[in-house]
Amino acid sequence: MTKLLEGKRGIIFGALNDKSIAWKVAEKAAEQGAKFTLTNAPIALRMGEINALAEKTGSAVITADATDMNDLKALFEKSQEELGGKLDFVLHSIGMSPNVRKGKHYTGLDHNFYAKTLDVSAASFHKVLQTAYEMDAINEWGSVLGLTYIAAQRVFPDYNDMADAKALLESIARSFGYHYGVKRKVRVNTISQSPTPTTAGTGVKGFDSFINYADSMSPLGNADASACADYCISMFSDLTRFVTMQNLFHDGGFSFTGVSEKVMEKF
Repeated sequence: MTKLLEGKRGIIFGALNDKSIAWKVAEKAAEQGAKFTLTNAPIALRMGEINALAEKTGSAVITADATDMNDLKALFEKSQEELGGKLDFVLHSIGMSPNVRKGKHYTGLDHNFYAKTLDVSAASFHKVLQTAYEMDAINEWGSVLGLTYIAAQRVFPDYNDMADAKALLESIARSFGYHYGVKRKVRVNTISQSPTPTTAGTGVKGFDSFINYADSMSPLGNADASACADYCISMFSDLTRFVTMQNLFHDGGFSFTGVSEKVMEKF
């Protein structure tokens, strides 16, 4: 199927480089006929390569700190001006943990860092939703997605305080999804993706070993960033208009596999 997003407008948060899931989503959204703005925090814009993506997809780049309500209001205002109307989709692809970066163990977290992890990686989702809700910036049957990981439900020791952030993110999707659905028929979901070698993902201790383990456990193998982008496109489209408040596993079956023959053979 082609042009699933023809005539739709959106905002994509978090494209840093071509390894980013958000980057792949932007490429595929453009291929499917969508118009959108790209946004990231100032430091991420300096570190990344987003201008190349903007040129490729014909998109404007608007700087915004997703933890700052004033920045978010300006982002939604400018995006609607740039795109010529209210939005139909938003992708929240944001995650950062100072504790992970500094090598702090979960049992010895710096709690100022912890608060920052929760603010950037989870509370920012609520702030994005609240801003859109208060501004009535998303059309009926619009779709908002956040990217998450199964560490929200199960223990992965080295995922650290990001696991807490993802659990909060998923809860926000359910709670805000109820209110947004009742008031404006906007749907809110999270996608729980396979471990993916993005810039953020590879910062987690032991990532290479774990991604191989997940691939061995999953009946279909790990889903890559491009496949995740395809799923996001389907969730932005009208084909999924009655799906809301869900945490959707996109992980090749990992989430419901107790053990695989391939892994058992290693023991």
